Amino acid sequence: MTLPIIAIVGRPNVGKSTFFNRLIRSRDSLVDNRPGVTRDRLYADINYEGTSLTIVDTGGFDDLGPDPLLEKVKDQVKIAIKNADKVLFMVDGRQGVMPGDEEIAGILRRSQKEVVLAVNKVDGPENDHLALDFYKFGMEHVHPVSAAHGYAVRGLMHDLIKGLPESETEKKNTGEIRVAVLGRPNAGKSSMVNRILGTDRLLVSELPGTTRDTVDTYFSFRGKEYMFIDTAGIRRKAKVREKIEKFSMIKALNSLKRCHVAIILLDAERGISEQDVRICGYALKQGRGVILAVNKWDIVKKDIRRKKNIDNSIDRQFNFISFAPRINISALTGQNVMKVFDKIDLVYKQFSHRVGTPDINAAIQLMIEQHQPPVIGRGRLKFFYAAQVRTKPPSFVLFLNRPEMIHFSYERFLINQIRERFQLEHTPIRLKFKKKN
Repeated sequence: MTLPIIAIVGRPNVGKSTFFNRLIRSRDSLVDNRPGVTRDRLYADINYEGTSLTIVDTGGFDDLGPDPLLEKVKDQVKIAIKNADKVLFMVDGRQGVMPGDEEIAGILRRSQKEVVLAVNKVDGPENDHLALDFYKFGMEHVHPVSAAHGYAVRGLMHDLIKGLPESETEKKNTGEIRVAVLGRPNAGKSSMVNRILGTDRLLVSELPGTTRDTVDTYFSFRGKEYMFIDTAGIRRKAKVREKIEKFSMIKALNSLKRCHVAIILLDAERGISEQDVRICGYALKQGRGVILAVNKWDIVKKDIRRKKNIDNSIDRQFNFISFAPRINISALTGQNVMKVFDKIDLVYKQFSHRVGTPDINAAIQLMIEQHQPPVIGRGRLKFFYAAQVRTKPPSFVLFLNRPEMIHFSYERFLINQIRERFQLEHTPIRLKFKKKN
């Protein structure tokens, strides 16, 4: 079922993201006391008193300031209005009517969408008069509210959902493959997701740091459901100075906790950096499936020397994550972009694979017979049995007499053997050694 869509629009810093977060009862949207924090469209499905709907947080619509991204932000807002069933137009009651409000009101009138006007930052009934000036826009529904404190939000929501089809709470789709796209700033993450979607769903600019939020986008392909999580570029900690950049980086890294597969986007034009290696380390620590996607390959594919340097750098610096498949792409031209799904499906299949207990025990026994663990001191390791305790990633517990004697080299041998015997070449594998009482 396609849910009705309500888009929240308004100038920067009028409280759109605060209202969005109040509705979804989380801090999914970045909120800061300076304008222009939200740039992309953020979507969330909610159920309000029996009515299911999708709400969309948009970037601030303003003509002021030298920000070269301004026109693209405005385009995103216009797309949100076009796709919406209803529009929540939010203004700042404390500031009064501003030129940007006038422009948005004109766009909304021409759109012929049903509009509900929220005069925000009205903290109580004694300040309801702050909404009077906004009646000049000729809109039927005007609500003085406080997104921060919750004043009059319920009445506003009743007006918003009026006429929308009622339904039971939608069951969240947990069957999709969740894919996080991570990398350094300006590696092309949003461009790659846009190329996959075939639309300018995400804001793209040559300026690094265009994406600040993590943005979830659902996509169906070849009969399967996927959720792409586009993230802010992850800088080195020493270069992260502004508070909003710190929050963006934290949210980007938190996306690893939500995803199954992490696509680490590398920049062929700028070459491989230590920060790329760190990002892969973050993904490995979280136990995510990993795909190395080398973007901007169209720039270097005819330069044999640069290609060789990239190949050597990847072989040398990513040996700790050698199980990760690699693909060379160009988000600009579309080269190999859709082939990323072959890698995603391959990694996810292995990432969620389960091995039967008899099979893993037989395999471990054979490994030990072929290659006995080294003798340490007076004792020898004795393995009793093994079992897979979870998937995503495949995780095994091996019970033995003296787990403290396991050397990391023998653990690596066991992992490599498990990979080979159960066709798990492209997923992280976790082993835990426990003493059998």
